[in-house]
Amino acid sequence: MTAPIAAEVEDATARLYLAIGRLARLLRRTGSPGLGPGAVSALATLARCGPMRLGDLATKEGVAPPTLSRIVAALVEAGYVKREPDPQDGRAWLATPTPEGETMVSGVRSARVRELQRRIEQLTPDHQSALVNALDALETLVGEESK
Repeated sequence: MTAPIAAEVEDATARLYLAIGRLARLLRRTGSPGLGPGAVSALATLARCGPMRLGDLATKEGVAPPTLSRIVAALVEAGYVKREPDPQDGRAWLATPTPEGETMVSGVRSARVRELQRRIEQLTPDHQSALVNALDALETLVGEESK
C-alpha cells in the first residue's frame, strides 16, 4: 500500500470507528425499555442462536463470564430468559429465551430497524447506494455471512 493510500485508510478507519460508535449509541436509545445494551445484546444472541451455556454466550458477546452472569441473572429475574439443565452435562445449565424474551427482542429489533431506516431514508440516493454496496464488506468485517 502506498503512503497516501495508507493515510486514507487510516483516516477512514478512525472515521468509521467514530461513526459506528455514534450510530450504535443512537440506536441503543431506541426501543430498549428497561434493558441496558448488554442485556439486549445477550437476549438477541440467545433468540438468534438458541439455548447456550453461559461461557459460550460470554464468548459470543465478547464479555467476561462474571459480567454475563449478572446480565443473565437480570434477564432471568425479568422473565426474559430461563435456566435449563444442559442435557449433555448435568453440572451445567443453558440460558434460553422465554416467549416474553423473544417478543422483547423482536420489539427492540423492529424499533431500532425502523429508526435506522428512517435515518437512511433521509440520505441522498448516492449515499443510500454507498451503504448498500458496503454491506458485504461490513458483514465480512464482523464475521457474518452476507445476507
